[in-house]
Amino acid sequence: MTTSPASCASDELLERLRANLARVRERISASGRELSSVRLVAVTKTFGLVEVRAAYELGLRTFAENYVDELCAKAEATRDLGVTWHYLGALQTNKIVRAARCADVLSSAARERELEKIATASPGMAIDVQVDFTRDARRNGVAPSDVAQLVTQARALALRVRGLMVVAPPGEAPTRKAFAATVALADELGLVERSMGMSDDLELACELGTTEVRLGRALFGPRVG
Repeated sequence: MTTSPASCASDELLERLRANLARVRERISASGRELSSVRLVAVTKTFGLVEVRAAYELGLRTFAENYVDELCAKAEATRDLGVTWHYLGALQTNKIVRAARCADVLSSAARERELEKIATASPGMAIDVQVDFTRDARRNGVAPSDVAQLVTQARALALRVRGLMVVAPPGEAPTRKAFAATVALADELGLVERSMGMSDDLELACELGTTEVRLGRALFGPRVG
C-alpha cells in the first residue's frame, strides 16, 4: 500500500509548519517581492523525514542538507516525491563523490580541486559557487575577486553553474553590502540564481534581489540537535 507523503506527520506538526510558512510568506511580501519570485529552500539539518514529508504536504519542493550522510539518507527516502535536494555544507574531498551522487545541486563549490572531482563524479552537475565576504579562513567560500576564475573553470569542466550562494557576514551593513555585491557578480557573469538569505535576514535578501532563501528555523523551529 502506498502511503501519503505526510502520513506520519501529526496534525500538530502540520499546523505549526503551516503557521510558520504563512509568516515566512508574509515577510517576503512585506519586502516588496512577489512570492513566486523567491524560491523557498527548506533546510532540514537535524530534522527527520516526518518534517520533510510534512513540508512537502504543504507545497515545498526544494530541500537542503549540510551533512552528506543526512543528505543521502533523506534523498533516498524521498525519491518517491520527486523533490530537489541541495547540499550546503563544505565539500570535503573524501565526501564529494557521495555528495554529487545524492544531491541535485551542490551549493557550496569554492575550490578548483572540488570542481574537478565533481565533474568526474557527476558530469554536468548543477552547482552554485559559494562567495565569502568575511576573509575568515575558517569559513567556506571563495573571495569575491576569485569568483570569475572559478566560474570559468567550472564551465570549462562542463558543470552547470546555476549561480552564487552566500552566507552573509554578521551585521546589517555588512550583510547589505555582501548581498548587493553578490547580485552584481551574478549579473556580470550571466548567472541566474542568487542564493541569499536565511531565517534572520530574508527581508534584506529579498529587497536586494535573491532568487531563493534557505530556511531552517523559520520553517521548522529551533533545531533538535
